[in-house]
Amino acid sequence: MKSRRTEFIGSFSDVRKIPSDSRPQIAFGGRSNVGKSTLLNSLVGQKKLARTSKTPGRTQALNFFLINDRYYFVDLPGYGFAKAPENVRLAWGKVVDKYLNTVDNLCGFVFLLDCRRDPKEEDLMLLEWLEDRKLTYIMVLTKADKIGRGALAKKMSDMKQAFKSADMVPFSAQTGIGIAEILKWVDNIVEKYKSGQMVRGSEK
Repeated sequence: MKSRRTEFIGSFSDVRKIPSDSRPQIAFGGRSNVGKSTLLNSLVGQKKLARTSKTPGRTQALNFFLINDRYYFVDLPGYGFAKAPENVRLAWGKVVDKYLNTVDNLCGFVFLLDCRRDPKEEDLMLLEWLEDRKLTYIMVLTKADKIGRGALAKKMSDMKQAFKSADMVPFSAQTGIGIAEILKWVDNIVEKYKSGQMVRGSEK
């Protein structure tokens, strides 16, 4: 798959210091160790753009990547298993909360779930936030190569039944499944935002 021209802009722990231009932003969120960095690297066709680690909680700030000089991917801190002091985890949460509530050009959200796991309380809280604010999102079931086709099909069916309003796609960096579909979703959201059909992630 062709690489997308990508530039790492910076890592920000203060929302007031993030890029202030009007380019649309697509945020990526989910539990620690769900595979956000792997997904980001796969989407842009690079292996080491975003750091991957077996240690949960590696992403500790808002990481901004400029894609094709048109829009930003924003890698949010993971939640759940992060091995960090409580005060540090609370600080991350405040940064993420402020970002999600105040950034006007946030036009889409990529919500990651491990296909082998059921959503936990933190996942459901984030999903409720996305629904309440009518922010357009896609659910990405990561690590799809870790289970058999039948189990994956059942998981997808169960999740679609539980979350009827969500776009949903399985993803695996090993097999490449889902990459084209996610990029198509991103491009569609960005085009709608740029054409004025969307305001802060919800369609007019």
